Amino acid sequence: MTTPDTPQDSPLGKPATYKSEYDAALLFPIARQGKRDELGLTGTLPFFGIDIWNAYEVSWLNMRGKPQICIASFMIPADSPNIVESKSFKLYLNSFNQTRLGGTDALLELLRADLSAATGAPVQVTLTLPEDFGKQKIGTLDGLLLDRLEIEVDQYTPDIALLKTASEEAPVEEVLVSHLLKSNCLVTGQPDWGSVQIRYVGPAIDQEGLLKYLIGYRNHNEFHEQCVERIFMDLMRHCRPQKLAVYARFTRRGGLDINPWRSNFSTGQRPSNARLPRQ
Repeated sequence: MTTPDTPQDSPLGKPATYKSEYDAALLFPIARQGKRDELGLTGTLPFFGIDIWNAYEVSWLNMRGKPQICIASFMIPADSPNIVESKSFKLYLNSFNQTRLGGTDALLELLRADLSAATGAPVQVTLTLPEDFGKQKIGTLDGLLLDRLEIEVDQYTPDIALLKTASEEAPVEEVLVSHLLKSNCLVTGQPDWGSVQIRYVGPAIDQEGLLKYLIGYRNHNEFHEQCVERIFMDLMRHCRPQKLAVYARFTRRGGLDINPWRSNFSTGQRPSNARLPRQ
C-alpha cells in the first residue's frame, strides 16, 4: 500500500508537468482518518459505502500506435484507508496518453492494481468503450425537492443548530433532494458543485432547516468525500434517524466526477451511477 501524505503536499494548486507515459507514482493518497478524527470517528465506522469516480478523458495507444478511448468508472470502498487526491488522479490517467497497451484487459489490470495500492483496498474498475457510449443515460436523484422552499438565507457555513426534527410525531420514511450543494476544495478553494440525496427513516426532519444547513456548505472547504461524511454524521447525531443514507453527485472537473455514498442500512443495491444533467 502506498504511504499517504497530507493534502498540502499534494499537486493541488501547484504547477504540474503532464507526463504522457504511464507512471503509477503520480497517484497521491491521503489518509481518510485525519478528517474522520475531526468528526469523532474512531474504531468501527457507523456507515458503509463507496466513492464512485467517473473518468471521461481516458486514452492510450494500441500496439500499433493508434489512440484508444473509453470512459472509466471506479468504485472505492468507504472503509479504504486512503482517498486519492483528484489532481493526482488526473495526472495519472493522462500518463496513459502515449503508452502502448495490448488491449483493454491490460489497461484494466493496471488501473485496478494501482488504485487498490493507493487506496489500500480493492477498487472495482469498469470500462465503457466507444461502441457503448450511446447506452450512457442521463439520470435523476429521486426524492422530494427541498429547493422548492422559499427561504431566506444568511448563513454560508454549516450550522448544526438548523437541524431539527418533529420528535414527538411518528417516524417517517422519506427521500429528500437538493441541487444547491456547493463546497470548496480543501487546498485550492475552487468551487465544487453537487446534488445531494438524503434517504432516512426516523423523526421527520425540518425541511427548511435542512435546506439551510446544506446551503451552509457554500463557503466550507473540504473534499467531496469529507463533506458527505460530515453531513451523514451531523444528521445522525442531531436528527437521530434509525436509517440514513447520504449520496452526493458532484460535477466534473478535469474530466473526473466524484460521487460519495454513505449508508447505515442495506438497500439491497448500490446507488445508481447514472450521470446527472449537470455532470
